Amino acid sequence: MVQPTTIEFLKELKSNNSKSWFDQNRKRYDKMKSDYISLAGRILEQMKDIDPSLDMVTAKDCIFRINRDVRFSADKSPYKTNLGIALHPGGKKFNLAAYYLHIEPGQSFIGGGLWMPEAPLLSKVRKEIHYFYHDLVDILNNPLYKKTFGSLDVEDGQKLTRPPKGYNAEDPAIEFLKLKSFTASTPLPDEMLTSDKLVGHIINTFTILKPLIGFINRGLMSDPDGGL
Repeated sequence: MVQPTTIEFLKELKSNNSKSWFDQNRKRYDKMKSDYISLAGRILEQMKDIDPSLDMVTAKDCIFRINRDVRFSADKSPYKTNLGIALHPGGKKFNLAAYYLHIEPGQSFIGGGLWMPEAPLLSKVRKEIHYFYHDLVDILNNPLYKKTFGSLDVEDGQKLTRPPKGYNAEDPAIEFLKLKSFTASTPLPDEMLTSDKLVGHIINTFTILKPLIGFINRGLMSDPDGGL
């Protein structure tokens, strides 16, 4: 579970996103960070039994700095008002699809996948979908997957209007080939955040997502000629 003090800190930070307020509440932040790392560790240790590719990952590999990179942003708020936990198979240094937990009062969700990959990686995933579309269909048509995630996420601006170069509009996988990101997510109600059932719920959800993560990463780890 997430401690209620962590939720309160995030809510107050959203209304007081300034360095002066943060400095005055540094002890509260330290307590929240400890809770954050602890939650990441509990999730990770259970997921290692389900996905061996996470064996060498540590809890600190899964968390993010609270400071925002404002260099190229119109929003100069210095701090993030959410917590993210990303479990990257093999660790952060590998550009692979990951499991992801987003904690933000009113906007929390569980999901994962590959978000906005660079062109070479995007090309690999599209090839995997093109050549092994039936595998993707089997994953997306699994009753538990459909009930939990529906299909793949389609965010505004994250899908081409025309087929990508090299693909035919008649390709049965064309709607998925047009995607620029390959993610799936499901909302996480606020009341679940502080529930003793939270970690179990996250593990169950990640387990349902595991075949999609594996499918994407199979494509990413293939060589340019389609071999492994």
